[in-house]
Amino acid sequence: MNDIVSKEDRRRIGAAVKAAEAKTSGEIFVVVARQSDDYRFIPILWATLAALIEPLALIYATSLPASIIYAMQLAAFVILAFVLSLPSVRPQVVPSGIKHARAKALAVQLFLAHGLHTTEARTGVLIFVSLAERHAEIVADTGIASRVDQKTWDAAMAALLAEIRAGRLADGLVAAIAATGTELAKHFPRRAGDRDELPNELVVL
Repeated sequence: MNDIVSKEDRRRIGAAVKAAEAKTSGEIFVVVARQSDDYRFIPILWATLAALIEPLALIYATSLPASIIYAMQLAAFVILAFVLSLPSVRPQVVPSGIKHARAKALAVQLFLAHGLHTTEARTGVLIFVSLAERHAEIVADTGIASRVDQKTWDAAMAALLAEIRAGRLADGLVAAIAATGTELAKHFPRRAGDRDELPNELVVL
C-alpha cells in the first residue's frame, strides 16, 4: 500500500488538513483504501448461475446422457469460478451498484471507527477514497450535514475523482481538503480555544 501515496505526498496531505482546520472548528480526516471489499462471493455467484443454465441448453440441444451433462456442468462451474476469481478479472465482473454500495458502507464504518462522530461540536468530516471502486465521498457528522448542501460535497468529490483518473491522487486530495476547509469555515469558523481532536495524517488501507 505504501506505493499508492509517497511520503512527500503524505506530508502535503497532512499539511493541507492542518491548514484547512486553521480556519474552522471542523475536523477533517482523510482515508484512502485500495478497495472496499475483496468481492470473493461474486465470481462464485456468476459461476453458479452459468452452471445452472448450461444443462438446459445441453438437454434440449443434444442427446448427451445425464452423467456427461453433469460432468460438463461441474467443469463449467470450476473453470468459471477460477477464472472469474483471478485478481485481474474479479473487479470487472462485480456490478457497479455493488461496488459503490460496499464503498459507501465502508466509509460509514470508518467514520464511526475513527470517532468522527464524537467530536465536541459534532463537526467531524471524513474524506474517503476507494481506488478500485473509483469512489470518493464525504461523510459529515450531524452538525455539518444540517448546514451544508450535499451538492456541495458532490461537486468536490467529482473534482477529486477527475484528478484521480488523471493519476493525480495527492493533488486531488489536497484540493478536496482545501475546498472542504473553505466550506466548513463559512458555517463553522474557528473559535478561541479550539483544539485539534483528530490526527491530520492520511490513513491508507
